[in-house]
Amino acid sequence: MAKVNDLGRDPIPALVLRIAIPSMLAQFVSVFYSIVDRIFVSSIPEVGDLALAGLGVCGPVVTMVGSFAFLIGIGGTPLMGISLGERNPARARQIVANCFAMLLALSAILTAAVFALKEPMLRLFGASDITYEYADAYFSVYIAGTVFALLSTGMNQFIIAQGYAKTGMLSIMIGTVMNIILDPVFIFVFDMGVSGAALATIISQAASAAFVICFLFSRRSNVKISFGGYDLGICLRVLKLGFTPFAIIAVDNVMIIAMNALLQKYGGPAQGDILVTVNTIVQSFMLVVTMPLGGISGGTQCILSYNYGACNSERVIKGHRFITAICAGYTTVLFILARTCGPLFISLFTEDAAIAAEAFRAIKIVTLAIIPLGVQYAIIDGLTGMGQVQLSLPLSFWRKLVYFVSIFLLADLAGAPSVFFAEPISDILGPLVSIPVCMKALPRIMKDREQDLRPRKYS
Repeated sequence: MAKVNDLGRDPIPALVLRIAIPSMLAQFVSVFYSIVDRIFVSSIPEVGDLALAGLGVCGPVVTMVGSFAFLIGIGGTPLMGISLGERNPARARQIVANCFAMLLALSAILTAAVFALKEPMLRLFGASDITYEYADAYFSVYIAGTVFALLSTGMNQFIIAQGYAKTGMLSIMIGTVMNIILDPVFIFVFDMGVSGAALATIISQAASAAFVICFLFSRRSNVKISFGGYDLGICLRVLKLGFTPFAIIAVDNVMIIAMNALLQKYGGPAQGDILVTVNTIVQSFMLVVTMPLGGISGGTQCILSYNYGACNSERVIKGHRFITAICAGYTTVLFILARTCGPLFISLFTEDAAIAAEAFRAIKIVTLAIIPLGVQYAIIDGLTGMGQVQLSLPLSFWRKLVYFVSIFLLADLAGAPSVFFAEPISDILGPLVSIPVCMKALPRIMKDREQDLRPRKYS
């Protein structure tokens, strides 16, 4: 069966839009998935704000566990795309087989490890004596579904990378619709509280995982899941390439965890839990910024990796420029919405006027420089899609380092509320380095590729 999108011949603007829009919408749906849990939890009578703070503590840890799906998914798809561009479908199938096995193994390891470290992790990551019971109730149930989270997200990347962006979006929508239906049933009808929210989520993720796996075993998939051909060398290259997106997500969540801990420490007994609640709302808004943005820049990696494998410099450079423009346009829209619709968004989570006012102030601060952040995402994901992890990883870590240093300095010098300024500081200093590096490196990368038309190991 022919692909929905011809990565090597379709006009670049139309091709990028056909893949970017479904990928972006899929991540919008995924954000809604996450936010629905928080909205319903915040509506629990009498304890809604405290339960939301507990869920906010879990959020980064849950996302960090999920980042292992991107370690394998985004690590494997550029290799698969390059193999397809080199007209080597057997190699592409072998890569998918290895990635599927790695996700299953990681699911088992992570479930056992996180269960063993659950209480010290939640305490370290900002759970107070008051909010711990809510964090523990959610996390204990959620982590049992790790295998569904990793398979649904990780293997879905291989659907999108084959050009089936709409099918990838559908897999996420299935889980989201189920979650919206099941959340109020388990939370309120069955009176399960935050445990019900977690149970609704893992059932929904199981449905998404089933859809993804069935598709990749079906005739519709050009590169199917197979068994055998396991190769340590392939696994190591997947881990090498996937380490950049994995590190981005993992470090992002380490920073949120550190932020919650700093807000508790510097906010003290009077403000600590309130500021963690505020940060949960702020980070929910930032999910609306970063996840669809990652859907655009990550979903379109397949265009760059395929044409890099085919040594088509013109399509790679043109595609990268167009993807960057779309990313910058998206963040411009979100910059405006943060200032015009911020209070409406916040009202979904709290009716407390003081918390709402502080959350709106914080949202306006963290979105000050999200337009250059869009360019940063396009650069990092574009380089990763072409296998240039030696560039994408340090450029990503530079921005993270700026953020991490900033939150500690700001908290110590100006108090807990000031830490929200760390986001715009890093969103400016990160692209200031990434943009000139990419402008200089991209033509050289393609020139080197064109000079070596033989199949080669991925850098």
